[in-house]
Amino acid sequence: MRKIISFTTFSLILLLFSVSVAFPEVQTRVRVIQASNVGSSIDPSLKDVHGELGSLFNFTSYRLLRDENLTLSPNQPVDIPVHKGRSLEITLIGQHKGMAKFRVKIKREGVDILDTQVRLSPGRTVLIGGPKHGEGVAIIALSAHF
Repeated sequence: MRKIISFTTFSLILLLFSVSVAFPEVQTRVRVIQASNVGSSIDPSLKDVHGELGSLFNFTSYRLLRDENLTLSPNQPVDIPVHKGRSLEITLIGQHKGMAKFRVKIKREGVDILDTQVRLSPGRTVLIGGPKHGEGVAIIALSAHF
């Protein structure tokens, strides 16, 4: 009987420890932006990242193609169809000291054409230059709240 109580107590402590170190879900916003030198318009919905776009990329026009709000759970990839056989896969791969770590993949017909990892602090946005898209390129804007 003593062994059963000891084993049960040990199991409960182990269970409580594993639950306490689990990563919570992270609210994530993913925007797919087309950047080009055709015209000079800036999509009004990109005003919060317009300054960063202009300082990082040398394009005259930025158009929002897709805007998704996701709830990401650790190590559970979310696939977002983008355009003509292309998709974007976002995975929350960790959290540590106020930073969330994500894996971002762009796939063309199931094959990775971009695979990178980024770290984000709450409320910040990171811009990732992507592949050619139409007359320009795709840019991914990723932000998180946790």
